[in-house]
Amino acid sequence: MSVEIDPLELGFRRPFTVEVAQILKIKNTNATPVAFKVKTTAPKQYCVRPNSGRIEPGHDVEVSVLLQAMKAEPPLDAKCRDKFLVQSVAITSDKEFTNVSQIWDTVEKSDIQEKKIRVVWQPASGEDQSSAAVTPARHSLANGVEANPEVPPPAYSSPQDDSTIASPSHTEPEVKRESRREPTQEPETAPSTIPVPSISQVKSTAADTFEDLKDKLAKAEATIASLKDQASSGLKQRKVTSTLEEKAAAPVQALAQATRQGTEGVPIQIVAALCLVSFLLAYFLF
Repeated sequence: MSVEIDPLELGFRRPFTVEVAQILKIKNTNATPVAFKVKTTAPKQYCVRPNSGRIEPGHDVEVSVLLQAMKAEPPLDAKCRDKFLVQSVAITSDKEFTNVSQIWDTVEKSDIQEKKIRVVWQPASGEDQSSAAVTPARHSLANGVEANPEVPPPAYSSPQDDSTIASPSHTEPEVKRESRREPTQEPETAPSTIPVPSISQVKSTAADTFEDLKDKLAKAEATIASLKDQASSGLKQRKVTSTLEEKAAAPVQALAQATRQGTEGVPIQIVAALCLVSFLLAYFLF
């Protein structure tokens, strides 16, 4: 299911020692929603956002294409051979609530519609364009690729992520960047500039958090049980100590009582009885 692209050719105006941006508009003229994604032959030179998504019927999406700053200005006669590829596929009713990335994993290649977009380097504002026409033809480098129409362009791949762009100094030299390209590389979906965690990542994070909570709960229960055991053993020890103290205090109390009785003397009733008996004996005997 095809979509409308505007413009059909991306023109970036010099100078290229600074970042240059262009807007690509993708419109869905169909009666059903479509999913789209954008690829490029120079993934390390461009940033695309959003690089994929969903378009409702009759709506359009503006895609920002950013050309990163180069260390050196390319020659005026250098031709850019970079290209972009816009792929689209219809979202059927059975896939209405399916994630866009999962749709691309299950779709048939025959159902994918593709549209190619050329990239053109334009002279700076007010620059004489005739100077480039009279320059002798030569094999010059354009984005690290010789300007030779007989050489096939590199394969479409993922654009560079925004997180790797800190300053123009991070841009690699043109020839070195081309040496890293793999013409036979399988086309990949351009990474999103705003990372969105997948369902599996969310489940994995939730499982890890749940396991951590279980471990902490187990440790807390073990600590509580240990404290209870210590409190129980301390209570038993206090009871045994109290019993031993009571047993040790009993003889002391008995001894104290006997001592008090020894110091108090004979009761007065006994003394009186003894005196009476002595008197009677003396009376009768003498």
